[in-house]
Amino acid sequence: MTTEQAPIASPFGYRSTAAEIVAGIDLSGKVALVTGGYSGLGTETVRALAGAGARVIVGARRPEKAAEDLADVTGSVEIAALDLSDPASIDAFAADVFARTDRLDILINNAAIMANPLTRDARGYESQFATNHLGHFQLTARLWPLLAASADARVVAVSSVGHQRGGPDLADVNFDHRDYDKWTAYGQAKSANALFALQLDKLGAGHGVRAFSLHPGGIATPLQRHLTREEQVAMGWYDADGNLSDVFKSPEQGAATSIWCATSPLLDGMGGVYCEDCNVAAVVGPETPRYTGASPHIRDKALAAGLWNLSERMTGVTFRP
Repeated sequence: MTTEQAPIASPFGYRSTAAEIVAGIDLSGKVALVTGGYSGLGTETVRALAGAGARVIVGARRPEKAAEDLADVTGSVEIAALDLSDPASIDAFAADVFARTDRLDILINNAAIMANPLTRDARGYESQFATNHLGHFQLTARLWPLLAASADARVVAVSSVGHQRGGPDLADVNFDHRDYDKWTAYGQAKSANALFALQLDKLGAGHGVRAFSLHPGGIATPLQRHLTREEQVAMGWYDADGNLSDVFKSPEQGAATSIWCATSPLLDGMGGVYCEDCNVAAVVGPETPRYTGASPHIRDKALAAGLWNLSERMTGVTFRP
Protein backbone atom coordinates (compact mmCIF):
# COMPACT_ATOMS: atom_id res chain seq x y z
CA MET A 1 0.00 0.00 0.00
CA THR A 2 1.33 3.44 -0.94
CA THR A 3 2.22 5.59 2.07
CA GLU A 4 0.95 9.16 1.99
CA GLN A 5 3.66 11.80 1.62
CA ALA A 6 2.60 13.76 4.69
CA PRO A 7 4.01 14.36 8.18
CA ILE A 8 3.09 11.99 11.01
CA ALA A 9 3.17 12.40 14.78
CA SER A 10 6.87 12.13 15.54
CA PRO A 11 8.38 13.10 18.90
CA PHE A 12 11.64 14.07 17.17
CA GLY A 13 12.60 17.06 15.07
CA TYR A 14 15.18 19.37 13.55
CA ARG A 15 17.75 19.21 16.36
CA SER A 16 17.26 15.58 17.41
CA THR A 17 20.41 13.45 17.40
CA ALA A 18 20.98 9.93 16.16
CA ALA A 19 21.63 8.78 19.74
CA GLU A 20 18.26 10.16 20.83
CA ILE A 21 16.52 8.28 18.03
CA VAL A 22 17.88 4.88 19.10
CA ALA A 23 17.55 5.44 22.83
CA GLY A 24 15.44 2.52 24.03
CA ILE A 25 15.69 0.67 20.69
CA ASP A 26 17.48 -2.70 20.85
CA LEU A 27 19.12 -3.68 17.57
CA SER A 28 20.85 -6.74 18.98
CA GLY A 29 20.91 -9.50 16.38
CA LYS A 30 20.32 -7.03 13.52
CA VAL A 31 22.80 -6.68 10.67
CA ALA A 32 23.21 -3.24 9.11
CA LEU A 33 25.28 -1.95 6.23
CA VAL A 34 26.26 1.69 5.70
CA THR A 35 28.04 2.97 2.61
CA GLY A 36 30.48 5.76 3.28
CA GLY A 37 30.03 5.15 6.97
CA TYR A 38 33.28 6.73 8.05
CA SER A 39 32.96 10.39 7.15
CA GLY A 40 30.66 13.16 8.29
CA LEU A 41 27.18 11.97 9.13
CA GLY A 42 28.15 8.44 8.04
CA THR A 43 30.36 8.07 11.09
CA GLU A 44 27.53 9.11 13.40
CA THR A 45 25.14 6.78 11.59
CA VAL A 46 27.45 3.85 12.28
CA ARG A 47 28.00 4.98 15.86
CA ALA A 48 24.26 5.02 16.57
CA LEU A 49 23.55 1.65 14.97
CA ALA A 50 26.48 -0.11 16.64
CA GLY A 51 25.70 1.58 19.95
CA ALA A 52 22.17 0.16 19.82
CA GLY A 53 23.56 -3.35 19.37
CA ALA A 54 23.56 -3.84 15.60
CA ARG A 55 26.38 -5.55 13.77
CA VAL A 56 27.45 -2.89 11.25
CA ILE A 57 29.28 -3.47 7.98
CA VAL A 58 30.83 -0.35 6.48
CA GLY A 59 31.55 0.00 2.79
CA ALA A 60 34.56 2.29 2.45
CA ARG A 61 36.50 3.59 -0.53
CA ARG A 62 39.48 4.02 1.81
CA PRO A 63 39.33 1.16 4.35
CA GLU A 64 42.46 2.27 6.21
CA LYS A 65 41.02 5.75 6.74
CA ALA A 66 37.73 4.21 7.79
CA ALA A 67 39.49 2.12 10.43
CA GLU A 68 41.07 5.27 11.85
CA ASP A 69 37.85 7.27 11.84
CA LEU A 70 35.79 4.50 13.42
CA ALA A 71 38.35 3.43 16.02
CA ASP A 72 36.41 5.04 18.86
CA VAL A 73 33.03 3.54 17.92
CA THR A 74 31.73 1.09 20.50
CA GLY A 75 30.15 -2.11 19.23
CA SER A 76 30.48 -4.49 16.29
CA VAL A 77 31.86 -2.70 13.23
CA GLU A 78 33.39 -4.37 10.18
CA ILE A 79 34.98 -2.55 7.25
CA ALA A 80 35.30 -3.69 3.64
CA ALA A 81 36.49 -1.99 0.46
CA LEU A 82 33.84 -0.43 -1.76
CA ASP A 83 34.15 2.02 -4.64
CA LEU A 84 30.66 2.89 -5.84
CA SER A 85 31.99 4.26 -9.13
CA ASP A 86 33.50 0.87 -10.03
CA PRO A 87 31.08 -1.96 -10.92
CA ALA A 88 33.73 -4.61 -10.25
CA SER A 89 34.36 -3.20 -6.77
CA ILE A 90 30.62 -3.25 -6.05
CA ASP A 91 30.34 -6.89 -7.04
CA ALA A 92 33.42 -7.84 -5.01
CA PHE A 93 32.07 -6.00 -1.98
CA ALA A 94 28.68 -7.71 -2.30
CA ALA A 95 30.39 -11.10 -2.46
CA ASP A 96 32.31 -10.21 0.69
CA VAL A 97 29.06 -9.29 2.45
CA PHE A 98 27.51 -12.62 1.45
CA ALA A 99 30.51 -14.35 3.03
CA ARG A 100 29.90 -12.47 6.27
CA THR A 101 26.14 -12.81 6.78
CA ASP A 102 23.05 -14.67 5.61
CA ARG A 103 20.73 -11.68 5.90
CA LEU A 104 20.69 -7.89 5.97
CA ASP A 105 18.17 -6.00 8.08
CA ILE A 106 19.20 -2.41 7.39
CA LEU A 107 20.89 -0.96 4.31
CA ILE A 108 21.74 2.75 4.42
CA ASN A 109 22.94 4.06 1.06
CA ASN A 110 24.76 7.04 2.51
CA ALA A 111 27.90 7.66 0.43
CA ALA A 112 27.84 10.54 -2.04
CA ILE A 113 29.78 13.14 -3.95
CA MET A 114 28.50 16.68 -4.53
CA ALA A 115 28.93 19.47 -7.06
CA ASN A 116 32.23 18.30 -8.50
CA PRO A 117 33.59 19.35 -11.90
CA LEU A 118 32.51 17.16 -14.80
CA THR A 119 34.15 13.76 -14.50
CA ARG A 120 33.15 10.41 -15.90
CA ASP A 121 33.64 6.83 -14.79
CA ALA A 122 35.23 4.14 -16.95
CA ARG A 123 31.91 3.63 -18.73
CA GLY A 124 31.64 7.31 -19.63
CA TYR A 125 28.88 7.96 -17.12
CA GLU A 126 28.66 11.32 -15.35
CA SER A 127 30.19 10.81 -11.91
CA GLN A 128 27.48 12.20 -9.61
CA PHE A 129 24.73 10.12 -11.21
CA ALA A 130 27.02 7.10 -11.46
CA THR A 131 28.25 7.19 -7.88
CA ASN A 132 25.25 8.51 -5.97
CA HIS A 133 22.59 6.56 -7.84
CA LEU A 134 23.85 3.82 -10.16
CA GLY A 135 26.40 2.52 -7.67
CA HIS A 136 23.76 2.15 -4.98
CA PHE A 137 21.29 0.68 -7.48
CA GLN A 138 23.76 -2.06 -8.40
CA LEU A 139 24.75 -2.66 -4.78
CA THR A 140 21.15 -2.99 -3.61
CA ALA A 141 20.43 -5.37 -6.47
CA ARG A 142 23.37 -7.57 -5.53
CA LEU A 143 22.37 -7.57 -1.86
CA TRP A 144 18.69 -8.18 -2.55
CA PRO A 145 18.67 -11.87 -1.46
CA LEU A 146 20.08 -10.83 1.93
CA LEU A 147 17.45 -8.11 2.33
CA ALA A 148 14.66 -10.51 1.35
CA ALA A 149 15.98 -13.00 3.92
CA SER A 150 15.24 -10.51 6.71
CA ALA A 151 11.82 -10.50 8.29
CA ASP A 152 11.49 -6.72 8.04
CA ALA A 153 14.36 -5.10 6.17
CA ARG A 154 14.61 -1.37 5.51
CA VAL A 155 16.59 0.34 2.76
CA VAL A 156 17.39 4.00 3.36
CA ALA A 157 18.55 6.25 0.50
CA VAL A 158 20.20 9.46 1.66
CA SER A 159 18.89 12.06 -0.78
CA SER A 160 18.94 15.83 -0.23
CA VAL A 161 16.86 18.96 -0.48
CA GLY A 162 19.08 19.42 -3.51
CA HIS A 163 16.54 17.23 -5.31
CA GLN A 164 14.50 20.41 -5.67
CA ARG A 165 16.95 21.59 -8.34
CA GLY A 166 15.28 19.19 -10.76
CA GLY A 167 14.60 15.58 -11.64
CA PRO A 168 16.62 13.25 -13.82
CA ASP A 169 16.67 13.88 -17.56
CA LEU A 170 16.23 10.29 -18.68
CA ALA A 171 17.17 11.23 -22.23
CA ASP A 172 20.53 12.70 -21.18
CA VAL A 173 21.55 11.73 -17.65
CA ASN A 174 25.22 11.86 -18.64
CA PHE A 175 25.19 15.41 -20.02
CA ASP A 176 26.23 14.21 -23.44
CA HIS A 177 23.93 16.69 -25.20
CA ARG A 178 23.55 19.55 -22.70
CA ASP A 179 25.99 21.79 -20.91
CA TYR A 180 27.19 20.37 -17.63
CA ASP A 181 26.18 22.23 -14.49
CA LYS A 182 27.43 20.74 -11.24
CA TRP A 183 24.31 21.68 -9.28
CA THR A 184 21.93 20.42 -11.96
CA ALA A 185 23.86 17.14 -11.90
CA TYR A 186 23.65 16.97 -8.12
CA GLY A 187 19.92 17.66 -8.14
CA GLN A 188 19.43 14.95 -10.75
CA ALA A 189 21.38 12.42 -8.70
CA LYS A 190 19.61 13.25 -5.44
CA SER A 191 16.22 13.09 -7.17
CA ALA A 192 17.28 9.68 -8.46
CA ASN A 193 17.96 8.55 -4.88
CA ALA A 194 14.41 9.46 -3.85
CA LEU A 195 12.83 7.94 -6.97
CA PHE A 196 14.83 4.75 -6.40
CA ALA A 197 13.39 4.44 -2.89
CA LEU A 198 9.89 5.05 -4.24
CA GLN A 199 10.16 2.27 -6.83
CA LEU A 200 12.08 -0.14 -4.58
CA ASP A 201 9.39 0.16 -1.96
CA LYS A 202 6.72 -0.62 -4.54
CA LEU A 203 8.61 -3.72 -5.69
CA GLY A 204 9.94 -4.83 -2.33
CA ALA A 205 7.00 -4.34 0.05
CA GLY A 206 5.56 -7.74 -0.81
CA HIS A 207 8.86 -9.29 0.29
CA GLY A 208 8.92 -7.40 3.59
CA VAL A 209 11.47 -4.86 2.35
CA ARG A 210 10.50 -1.20 2.77
CA ALA A 211 12.45 1.77 1.43
CA PHE A 212 12.75 5.42 2.43
CA SER A 213 14.65 8.48 1.24
CA LEU A 214 15.58 11.58 3.18
CA HIS A 215 17.22 14.95 3.47
CA PRO A 216 19.67 14.88 6.40
CA GLY A 217 19.86 18.66 6.70
CA GLY A 218 22.74 21.03 6.08
CA ILE A 219 25.88 19.69 7.72
CA ALA A 220 29.48 20.86 7.35
CA THR A 221 31.25 17.68 6.18
CA PRO A 222 33.86 16.62 3.59
CA LEU A 223 30.94 16.44 1.12
CA GLN A 224 31.64 20.13 0.45
CA ARG A 225 35.23 19.44 -0.63
CA HIS A 226 34.61 20.64 -4.19
CA LEU A 227 33.22 24.03 -3.13
CA THR A 228 35.32 27.11 -2.44
CA ARG A 229 34.76 29.10 0.72
CA GLU A 230 33.59 31.98 -1.49
CA GLU A 231 30.86 29.78 -2.97
CA GLN A 232 29.74 28.68 0.47
CA VAL A 233 29.62 32.26 1.72
CA ALA A 234 27.58 33.27 -1.33
CA MET A 235 25.08 30.50 -0.53
CA GLY A 236 24.81 31.66 3.08
CA TRP A 237 26.49 28.62 4.58
CA TYR A 238 29.20 30.74 6.18
CA ASP A 239 29.37 34.44 6.95
CA ALA A 240 32.20 36.68 5.80
CA ASP A 241 34.15 35.91 8.99
CA GLY A 242 33.99 32.16 8.40
CA ASN A 243 31.30 31.39 10.97
CA LEU A 244 29.00 28.51 10.07
CA SER A 245 25.32 29.35 9.63
CA ASP A 246 23.23 28.50 12.67
CA VAL A 247 20.74 26.66 10.46
CA PHE A 248 23.33 23.91 9.93
CA LYS A 249 23.08 20.73 11.93
CA SER A 250 25.87 18.89 13.71
CA PRO A 251 26.87 15.51 12.25
CA GLU A 252 25.03 13.84 15.15
CA GLN A 253 21.88 15.74 14.21
CA GLY A 254 22.45 15.14 10.52
CA ALA A 255 22.50 11.37 11.05
CA ALA A 256 19.24 11.41 13.00
CA THR A 257 16.80 11.18 10.08
CA SER A 258 18.73 8.28 8.51
CA ILE A 259 18.54 6.44 11.83
CA TRP A 260 14.87 7.33 12.24
CA CYS A 261 14.07 5.92 8.79
CA ALA A 262 16.07 2.78 9.53
CA THR A 263 14.75 2.02 13.00
CA SER A 264 11.65 3.93 14.07
CA PRO A 265 8.64 1.77 14.93
CA LEU A 266 6.50 4.72 13.83
CA LEU A 267 7.32 3.72 10.24
CA ASP A 268 6.27 0.08 10.57
CA GLY A 269 4.07 -0.80 7.60
CA MET A 270 5.07 2.36 5.76
CA GLY A 271 7.52 3.06 2.94
CA GLY A 272 8.40 4.89 -0.24
CA VAL A 273 8.30 8.32 1.38
CA TYR A 274 10.84 11.14 1.52
CA CYS A 275 11.66 12.29 5.05
CA GLU A 276 13.29 15.26 6.77
CA ASP A 277 13.86 16.32 10.37
CA CYS A 278 12.87 12.87 11.69
CA ASN A 279 9.46 12.95 10.06
CA VAL A 280 7.80 12.33 6.74
CA ALA A 281 8.12 15.52 4.67
CA ALA A 282 5.18 17.42 3.25
CA VAL A 283 4.82 17.79 -0.50
CA VAL A 284 6.09 21.18 -1.66
CA GLY A 285 3.28 23.69 -2.14
CA PRO A 286 2.86 27.46 -2.43
CA GLU A 287 3.29 27.99 1.32
CA THR A 288 6.13 25.54 1.91
CA PRO A 289 9.17 27.11 3.60
CA ARG A 290 12.28 27.31 1.43
CA TYR A 291 14.60 24.30 1.47
CA THR A 292 11.99 21.96 2.87
CA GLY A 293 9.53 19.43 1.52
CA ALA A 294 9.29 16.83 -1.21
CA SER A 295 9.05 18.20 -4.75
CA PRO A 296 6.25 16.57 -6.77
CA HIS A 297 8.68 15.04 -9.26
CA ILE A 298 10.13 12.65 -6.67
CA ARG A 299 6.60 11.29 -6.15
CA ASP A 300 6.15 10.60 -9.90
CA LYS A 301 5.60 6.85 -10.17
CA ALA A 302 6.06 6.81 -13.95
CA LEU A 303 9.36 8.67 -13.65
CA ALA A 304 10.48 6.27 -10.92
CA ALA A 305 9.70 3.27 -13.12
CA GLY A 306 11.44 4.86 -16.09
CA LEU A 307 14.53 5.58 -14.02
CA TRP A 308 14.55 1.98 -12.80
CA ASN A 309 14.46 0.64 -16.34
CA LEU A 310 17.20 3.03 -17.44
CA SER A 311 19.33 2.04 -14.44
CA GLU A 312 19.03 -1.62 -15.40
CA ARG A 313 20.21 -0.84 -18.92
CA MET A 314 23.07 1.36 -17.78
CA THR A 315 24.39 -1.10 -15.18
CA GLY A 316 23.52 -4.30 -17.02
CA VAL A 317 21.93 -5.49 -13.77
CA THR A 318 18.38 -6.80 -13.91
CA PHE A 319 16.73 -6.04 -10.59
CA ARG A 320 13.17 -7.32 -10.33
CA PRO A 321 12.32 -8.23 -6.72
